[in-house]
Amino acid sequence: MSEPQDQVLPDFARSSYSSGGQNCVEVAALGAIALHDSKRPDGPIIRIGADEFGAFTRAVKDGQL
Repeated sequence: MSEPQDQVLPDFARSSYSSGGQNCVEVAALGAIALHDSKRPDGPIIRIGADEFGAFTRAVKDGQL
């Protein structure tokens, strides 16, 4: 699924832990959290709720994932 041509893409942020290469996931806030692959900036965007994203990042930090 790609974004319509007339829709403005959000400003995505890259983690400060990223090595500066193009192999990372970028995040944007759109009322929900939006994720996309930095190697395909015009590719699909995955949207998840803020609570779910918080649970995911806590699990990563706690070594559960």
